[in-house]
Amino acid sequence: MKRIQEYKKLFQVTPATDLKELKTTYRNLVKEWHPDKFLEHDVLHEDAKLKSVQIIDAYHFLVSLSPETKAANLEEYNVTITETGILDFRHKGNVLEITFLDGTTYEYFGVNKILFSKFINADRQYRFAKRNIFTSFPYRKSKKDAVLETV
Repeated sequence: MKRIQEYKKLFQVTPATDLKELKTTYRNLVKEWHPDKFLEHDVLHEDAKLKSVQIIDAYHFLVSLSPETKAANLEEYNVTITETGILDFRHKGNVLEITFLDGTTYEYFGVNKILFSKFINADRQYRFAKRNIFTSFPYRKSKKDAVLETV
């Protein structure tokens, strides 16, 4: 959640911000912080390099969380969470990463240690996740989908 708040602050995102506004803000930030705008010997050149990487990461992250992106991918997500089991999972900080049997991976933000502990100890982890995680937390499809080998 800290990462989400940090990126929203950088882009000055409000609940009413749509993808078009996000893209405009992204372009303006990239223009402002592009490393080529500063001389190599300038102190701001290194800052601009770091800031531009952060801006690019933040943009892709916020696009993946946007309501428009979620709406466009909702059917695929619903198929994944209703028809596919859990292959693997990982918890780091307050982010739960779940890889499904179809190879897709989703990150769920704000899943604390207590809930993760309940998830691990549940008799049926998939059922627990369906009831308590899949539709209760902000999520995004991760770029690192599992590659499943076919025999």
